[in-house]
Amino acid sequence: MSGTRTLTMIKPDAVAAGHIGAILHQINEAGFKIVAMKYTKLSKEKAGEFYEVHKERPFYGELVDFMSSGPIVAAILEKSNAVEDFRKLIGATNPADAAPGTIRAKFAKNIGENAIHGSDSDENAMIEGSFHFGGVEIFK
Repeated sequence: MSGTRTLTMIKPDAVAAGHIGAILHQINEAGFKIVAMKYTKLSKEKAGEFYEVHKERPFYGELVDFMSSGPIVAAILEKSNAVEDFRKLIGATNPADAAPGTIRAKFAKNIGENAIHGSDSDENAMIEGSFHFGGVEIFK
């Protein structure tokens, strides 16, 4: 997936608020191709495993509780320069700092409930994509 793919998760807050369609539309309009997608719910164990990199941080428990609190939409997106372009599209982690028109500026409630996840590196995009999807679930 290096360079051309990234992983996103539409988080429980945005799913509960009914923003799946609007967010997917914005992703498509930005030129990303969805090559894998699923509507699912993370258990506390799976959320903890996904965010294990943050295990020593003070917000880890809250993050795991939040990400396992309701359904999410996970997707692998494809585009040249996918990670960097998607990070620009979603905006800053804190929606108060997100540029106008970004996904977080439009749909996030606060820094904790910030609507969407995007991989932060090509390496993490590969790891995160494999966490959610097996080979037969990814289409070209």
